[in-house]
Amino acid sequence: MKLTDGEILVYLRSNDQAEVQGLFSRADQLRHKQMGKIVYLRGIIEFSNYCRKNCSYCGLRRGNKKLKRYRMTGEEILAAALQARQLGYQTVVLQSGEDPDYSGKMVAGLIREIVRTGLTVTLSLGERSKEDYALWREAGAKRYLLRHETANPTLYQRLHPDADYCRRLACLSWLKELGYQVGAGSMVGLPGQQLEDLLADLRLLEQFDVEMAGIGPFIPHPDTPLAGEIGGTLVDTLKMVALTRLVMPGINIPATTALGSLHQRGREMGLECGANVIMPNATPAQHRLLYQLYPDKICLDESPDICRHCIEQKIIDLNRETDLVSDSSRKIRIRGELIK
Repeated sequence: MKLTDGEILVYLRSNDQAEVQGLFSRADQLRHKQMGKIVYLRGIIEFSNYCRKNCSYCGLRRGNKKLKRYRMTGEEILAAALQARQLGYQTVVLQSGEDPDYSGKMVAGLIREIVRTGLTVTLSLGERSKEDYALWREAGAKRYLLRHETANPTLYQRLHPDADYCRRLACLSWLKELGYQVGAGSMVGLPGQQLEDLLADLRLLEQFDVEMAGIGPFIPHPDTPLAGEIGGTLVDTLKMVALTRLVMPGINIPATTALGSLHQRGREMGLECGANVIMPNATPAQHRLLYQLYPDKICLDESPDICRHCIEQKIIDLNRETDLVSDSSRKIRIRGELIK
């Protein structure tokens, strides 16, 4: 039965431990019914921390002059993707700030090379032209993650002084039109955010009929205009994860890294509240410290192989399974060469 607006608001307001735990259990049971025991692992490659945008909450914002910037070359990105493939991942997520230095044509060529290895490519590159989105879809990218952040246009504008809410929604519409599996999502605990805004976030996910929803807490970054604000809480974020599962039973929902930054078992708790995806970091170690949208991000000192095995063990401890490819030594053909 579909949750009404009133029922959702009751859950969002509730401080009753038994009621909240009941919500979590209900979402977890529905996750098991819809998705089974599999936790899908998507290796993230954060290939550039340059960004043309100046979002007030983000550590990568253009105005953060304290941040040392980096860009990975196409060869470095491809090498990271190959390592992810050898670690057993079936999907890589190419993520960056909104960096115009990577042209649509360049990214398309990179997608083609990665797809040839047998990997599925998900993109998270922010707002680009419809032509770029079409070019990347044609090159073989299957999924695109573009969080809407908040469904409140006034709050959106306050958080994104050089962006436009209608443009964001237009990008989501283009991605759907082009046949991507689309992911959106929001932050919980934003300054000035009301419970009705969180309800609107859920309804927007329904409106766009997304295939994936990323829900994470707002965590203030010290080098942003929102440095002194209070962040979102673990419980409120888990409520939104659970409600997202109940509102859209069949979609993929990640237990975000930000949850793990709020609590040692944050990601596991997300999986116990309706989530079914984790995105381990497959970024080369030398760049990880420089890609922090928020402070105290976990796993910054770990190599991709350590991250992979650590996450796998956490999932096994929850009595669940992963979609890792067991025969990760299979041969891969790329650029005419056979790589083992």
